[in-house]
Parts: sequence; C-alpha cells; structure tokens
Amino acid sequence: MKNELLTRILLCALLVVMTGAVPSGVTAADPSVIKADEDVILFPAAASVTEGGDGWTVPIHGWIFEREEDSVWRKGLVDGLLSWLELGDVSLEDEIFRSRASMFLVDNERGKKPVVRVGGRRIIMGASDANGHFGGEIFLSRTGPVLPSHGAEWISTAVCADTECGRIFPGTVQLVPPSGVSVISDIDDTIKISGVTDKKLLLQNTFLREYRAVPGMSEMYRRWSDKGAVFHYVSASPWQLYPAISGFLVEEGFPSGSFHMKNFRVKDRTFFDLFRSPEDAKFRVVQSIMKTFPDRSFILVGDSGEKDPEIYAAAARQFPDRIRFILIRDVEGDSSERARVSNVLKNIPSEKWAVFDDPETAEKVPW
Repeated sequence: MKNELLTRILLCALLVVMTGAVPSGVTAADPSVIKADEDVILFPAAASVTEGGDGWTVPIHGWIFEREEDSVWRKGLVDGLLSWLELGDVSLEDEIFRSRASMFLVDNERGKKPVVRVGGRRIIMGASDANGHFGGEIFLSRTGPVLPSHGAEWISTAVCADTECGRIFPGTVQLVPPSGVSVISDIDDTIKISGVTDKKLLLQNTFLREYRAVPGMSEMYRRWSDKGAVFHYVSASPWQLYPAISGFLVEEGFPSGSFHMKNFRVKDRTFFDLFRSPEDAKFRVVQSIMKTFPDRSFILVGDSGEKDPEIYAAAARQFPDRIRFILIRDVEGDSSERARVSNVLKNIPSEKWAVFDDPETAEKVPW
C-alpha cells in the first residue's frame, strides 16, 4: 500500500514538472477518466495578458455530465414543465423540446478532475462541483512558439478523456489584447427575440420554437468585429441552454465571443426561477469583465425589458472613463419605457448612450 501511494505521488509530481507551475484552480492530483457515456462542454472564454506582461491568464470553464433521459424523476420533471406551459400535446418526441430540455435532464458529474490541453501543455483541473462544472486559470508564456504575443485571435483548448488524449472534447479561448474595444452584450431580447417580460411566452420561445434574431443586430455586430471589437455575451439564461444559444449565434452570423451565463440545478430550484436575473449578480459579471481588461474601453448593449439600463448605469458610475457607449434596445416600443431608461441614464453624458428600436439608428457609437 505504501509503495503504491509513493508511486502515485511520484507520478503526480512528474506531471507537474512536465506541465509547469500549477496555477489557481488547478491541482496536482490524479486525473479523472471521462467515461464513454460522459460528455464535456468547454465554454468559450477570454484570456488576458498578465499584469507583468510576460504571459496569458487563460480561464478554463467546462461542464461534465452524462445523458440519462429515461429515469422516473426526469419524466416527472418533463410532465410538470409541459403542464405548466399548458401544452399537453407536446412531448419528448418534439424535436426542439427534446433537444433543449435534455440538457436539464442530465446527470452532472461531481468530483471529476479533467485533464485540459492548451498551449502545448496538459493540466489537471480541480474537481468538478455538484453541478458538474469545473474551472480555473492557467498561465501560459507569451514568448513561446505556441502562442502569439499580441493576441486578437482564438486558440484551441481541449479536455482529454484520459491522460493519453486519445479522445478529446474541444474548446476555444480568445487571446484578448490589453487595449482596444470590447462589447458586453445581453442575449435575450437584445440579439434574440425571447419575450422576457412575459414568462410563459419566454418559456415557449425557449423550449418550443426556433430561435429568432433581432433584425439587423448580427450585421451591426459584424461591422464592429471588423473594426476590431471583442465580444462578451452575458445572459441570465442557464448554462444548459448554451448549446442551443451558441448554435443560434453561429447560424445567424454573430461574432464569436466569451460566454457568461447562469448556474442552475433542476434539483435546487423551480422552472419559475429559470431566467430570473438578480441585478447585482449580472452587474458583478460585467464588473468582473471590466476589471479583467483594465485598459480596454467598453460598449454595453442591452434591452429595456428588465434591468440592463440599471446595470449599465452602475457600470458607468464605477468606470466613467471606460464606457465608450451604452445602447439599449426598446423592447416594448412605448414612451413609458423610454422615459424609464432615460431617467436611469440621465446622469450619464447624453453623447454616450442611446435607446433604439432599429439597429440602423443605433450606429452612433464613436470609434
């Protein structure tokens, strides 16, 4: 037993030597094998240049789960959701519903320590949480031959099913330059028609209907991308909808960007709280992004349906010199909503914000 323990310790030490120093969120422990019936999603992230300028801080965020759609409690959950939606003629046989609801019906894999491959290195991550999510930060040198020194491009990452990396689950991270323009964009009712103000309509649009883009938004974002903008998509939607939403963004031609969504466990909460977005939680995400890239300026894009104006106004108060522009899409199209937004943003210089209903009228952003 002692010899076996010593061997395991030596193997771990050898792996640390081979991969370099272990950063936050990463442990020098035995890696976990990802079984044949388990899946991993690596979410797109944005890497920043370290404070000393000698490397990249690469955030890793992923989800390990097993698809099991035939258990009793899952069927009960589906029946309950369909009953609440008052759509009794819809079942798991409905292709759209089955595809989107299935991600809420998986078994999350707790305690897994996946091997992540990035920048020519293999790193053992810390154990996954009860929701199957894992994450951490990895330091990579800017001077090595693997990574560009100035950024503004995407690099590949992967989770290895085992230490041999014979089977991988791919991901991407964007190397974001220290200076430039970043766009923080909401998703629901900002770039995707969702109906957030009507909870029943929102759930129907989320689970039963093809996603529809807000006309003109992808074209506007592509123009910004061509000018060098980097994108961060921040949403109150749960991570379980990432596959559907990311596919929608690709299909509609939106620029790639990092994703920042909400943790949600079916066993912990109810579907009534599925899209509830506490103002302070979303503000903390915006705040974190802006602190991660302290020398970049930001365009904040949201809608009038919930609390985006309040969140962005708070960001403008904290970072007055970092906000290039705030754009708020008028969802309802009535004067009372515009008056509310104007009142929320009244202390921000008028040349730094606009309310719009047509993206063609929103091209007031200074470059």
